[in-house]
Amino acid sequence: MSVAVEGPVLENKLLGPVPKVIAVRIEPIAKRVRAFVGGVAIADSCRVMMMFETARLCVYYFPIEDVRTDLLVATSNVVRSVAKGDATYYSVAVDGKTVENAAWRYLDPPAGCPDLTGFIAFHWKLMDSWFEEDDEVFVHARDPYHRIDVLNSSREVRVVVGGQVVAVTSRARFLFETGLPVRYYIPKEDVRTDLLQPSQTKTACAYKGPTSLYWQATPADGTTCDVAWCYENPPREVATIAGMVAFFNERVDAIYVDGKEMPRTQTPWSL
Repeated sequence: MSVAVEGPVLENKLLGPVPKVIAVRIEPIAKRVRAFVGGVAIADSCRVMMMFETARLCVYYFPIEDVRTDLLVATSNVVRSVAKGDATYYSVAVDGKTVENAAWRYLDPPAGCPDLTGFIAFHWKLMDSWFEEDDEVFVHARDPYHRIDVLNSSREVRVVVGGQVVAVTSRARFLFETGLPVRYYIPKEDVRTDLLQPSQTKTACAYKGPTSLYWQATPADGTTCDVAWCYENPPREVATIAGMVAFFNERVDAIYVDGKEMPRTQTPWSL
């Protein structure tokens, strides 16, 4: 049997060091949630619980009755958590394909931890796809307390990269997202894309979907990097940013709003 200790909770680059006490709670989620491997719904439930844990992403926990346990194979892998106890791992076997250590259960959680004995969770990235109701979702489980507001603004936004003004607009849409800097989405017509180079980078956001295009440029420090991105087909909750261009505050020379330079916030995307 292999026993490992759960990795440390990472410091939140936006909020600073996390508390030493790790809080764990679970709440019911009314959505139907499904996880697929090889076209087979390994888990399909309208009784999903969501785990919230200090400085970690949310995780779906499925009632064991709503999981294809006939496709699970117990492994010798065990990961120890101070807050949750020992996680027993399972591989998923579908049509000759085996996904190793793709799921885990806590069969004997310690005092103070929610009762997880009747639930099982799956590694997001090891599943082929995830759905909330009939909409595919990406990257990780979406936190219901995570909020995004997109607001029209007539304030002038100016972006400088490599000493050149690459965007000026009074038609931006400001995207306010929990725990992140404001992102300024600018109409493509107001962006000097001739000063930018298309990038091969592809990413996805749990709340905004897959990106359509990234652009590179060389800021004043001389390092060529991705500085801007676009979502052509974002979910309807943020549909108003479709086709618009946003710049990393952390990577360009400066972003000015009504002539005032916006601060460079330290984030996971800082270089």
